[in-house]
Amino acid sequence: MSGTSLDGIDAALAAFNTHQPRLLAKHYLPFDSKLRDTLLALHQPSHNELHLAQLAGNQLAQLYAQSIPPLLSQAGITATQVNAIGCHGQTIRHCPEQGYTLQIGNAALLAELTGIAVVSDFRSRDVAAGGQGAPLVPAFHDKVMRHPTRHRVIVNIGGISNLTNLPPQADTSGFDCGPGNLLMDAWCRRHLGKAYDDNGNWAASGQVRPALLNHMLAEPFFDMPPPKSSGRDLFNMTWLQSLLNGDERPEDVQATLLELTGQCIAQAIQQYCAGASEVYLCGGGAHNQTLSSRLTNLLPGCTVQNSDALGIDSNYLEATAFAWLAQQTLLGQPANLPLVTGAKHPCVLGAIHPA
Repeated sequence: MSGTSLDGIDAALAAFNTHQPRLLAKHYLPFDSKLRDTLLALHQPSHNELHLAQLAGNQLAQLYAQSIPPLLSQAGITATQVNAIGCHGQTIRHCPEQGYTLQIGNAALLAELTGIAVVSDFRSRDVAAGGQGAPLVPAFHDKVMRHPTRHRVIVNIGGISNLTNLPPQADTSGFDCGPGNLLMDAWCRRHLGKAYDDNGNWAASGQVRPALLNHMLAEPFFDMPPPKSSGRDLFNMTWLQSLLNGDERPEDVQATLLELTGQCIAQAIQQYCAGASEVYLCGGGAHNQTLSSRLTNLLPGCTVQNSDALGIDSNYLEATAFAWLAQQTLLGQPANLPLVTGAKHPCVLGAIHPA
C-alpha cells in the first residue's frame, strides 16, 4: 500500500487461514524526495504527463518488488508459497464523478519482477458500477473488526481520513471524512522542512484560528451526504492557500489544520454513527498524540484507541486489507460494499496478472 500521504510503501505478508488474519511480516520502504515530488506533480496536468506517469509507474513497480524479499526473509518462506500480491498502486487522479480513477504502478512488471501473481486496479470496477471506488477498506473492517454487541467506528487517518461504521446488528457503512495528514504534512514540509509534525507537537504550539477554520469547514464536500470520497484533487496546497490571508503564523495554521482533521472526523461520527461507543484509529495519523487527544475531547461518549488494542497493527492495517482484497479477487468473491461506495451492486474487484 502506498497512499495519499506519499511517504512510502507499507508492505504486509498476511495469512487468512484462520478467523483473524495473521500478520506474518511487515516492511516499510520510504520514497525519496525526487519520487515524491514526481508523484505530487502528476496530480496536476502538465507537459508530457502520460509519459512521466508511465515512467513513475515503472519506478513504483521496482520499489514494490524491493519490498517483497524482506517480507519473505522475515517469515522464512519462498515466493512460490505466496498466492498473490495485492497492489493498490499510487493514486494520481480520483474522479469517480467523471467515471474514472487512476492508480499507477505497472502490475505486469511487478509480477515479472517477483514471480508472484499480482492483483491490482481494485477501484475501477466499483466506479464502473456507479460507485466512488473508495473507500474499499471498510469491507475488511467489517470482516475482522466487527463486534456483536459493541458499536465500533474504525477511523483510518492517512492522507485523507475515512471511517467505517460498524453498528451491531446493522449494515456496515463508511466514507471519506476529509483531510487526514496531507495538508498538515505539506505545511510542515514547507515551513519546517520535515516530512510530518511528530506527535502534533508543532500544531500544539500554535492556536486555532476560528475564522480560518470556519472558512475551511465551509468547503461543500463536508456537507455532502455519503457515499463520498476525496483526495488531492480537492484538498491540496492550492486549496489551502486560497483560504489564507498571508498574515497567519505558520504554527497557527498547523493548529487549525489539525483541528480541521479532528472536526471533520468527529462531526462525521456524530452525524452518521449515532450510538457509537468505541473508536479505533489506524494509519499514520493514529500516532499523532495531539490529534488523538483532540478526538477524545470531541467525542466524549466514545473511547478512542489505536487499532493495536484489538491486536491489529495500526500501521499495516490498510496493507493487510489489500492483501485480503486480493484474496477475494482470486476466490471470485465481491469485495466492495455498495452502501459505502454507492455502487449499484456488489462487484468482484481487481485485475489479475499471473506470475
